[in-house]
Amino acid sequence: MTQAIDIRVAGLHLTARLLTDAAPRACATVLNMLPLHAHLLQARWSGEAAWIPLGDLDLDLPYENATSHPGPGHLLLHLGGLSETEILLPYGPTLFASKVGQLAGSHFATVEDGLGSLAEIGRRVVWEGAQDVTIEPR
Repeated sequence: MTQAIDIRVAGLHLTARLLTDAAPRACATVLNMLPLHAHLLQARWSGEAAWIPLGDLDLDLPYENATSHPGPGHLLLHLGGLSETEILLPYGPTLFASKVGQLAGSHFATVEDGLGSLAEIGRRVVWEGAQDVTIEPR
């Protein structure tokens, strides 16, 4: 299995290590979605985080390595249900939530290269709006 993914946002590049031991099914599911070309938006309720909406996509997965308090660069896969399916990319302090309250997501990858770009990604989604994002296997 691929052990890392490349994330490109508005000319910035991140590399994230997949957590295949802690979240094997979530990692496999994300890899099957790649390459993913989407929009990265400022999170509405989660604090300093951006998200990739995946709509009503039914992933039929259990939670793995679940958290509501991801650190910067800790990518979460939210499985839908209470809120729409999404990938969350925290760039600062985050409490994962939606209009129905606190959520949990499967922590499936951690940014290892490009951590210094997270603040700029945050600045762009806040001040410039939605940003094009591409996620590909490394």
